[in-house]
Amino acid sequence: MIIRNLLFIAFALFVASSANAQSVKLTSIQISEILNGNTASGKWDGEVYNQYFDADGTTIIIKADGFENIGKWKINHETEEFLSKFPGDIDWQSLYVMEYLSEFYWV
Repeated sequence: MIIRNLLFIAFALFVASSANAQSVKLTSIQISEILNGNTASGKWDGEVYNQYFDADGTTIIIKADGFENIGKWKINHETEEFLSKFPGDIDWQSLYVMEYLSEFYWV
C-alpha cells in the first residue's frame, strides 16, 4: 500500500510539473522587447546562424558558412506576429514567436 501511494504521489507530481511546461505565444510588445536591438542565435535547416534586429527595421542574417542576407522586419500588432522580408521575397513572411522553458522559437 505504501508503494502504491508513493507511486501515485510521484505520478501526480510528474503530471503537475508537466502541466506547467507549456509553450506561450508572445504578444507584440514582448516580441518587440526581445528582438529590438538584439541578436537571435540558433539553427536554421541544420546550420548555425545569428540574426540581428535593428530598431530601424533592418535585419541581418549571418550563417556559419559566411552567408549574409539583409532584409526588413516588423511586428503586426493586430495579429501579434513577427514579419520579415528579404530580397527576392514577394510577401512578408509571418511567424509567431513562442516561449518554452525560457527558450524562444519561431513558429
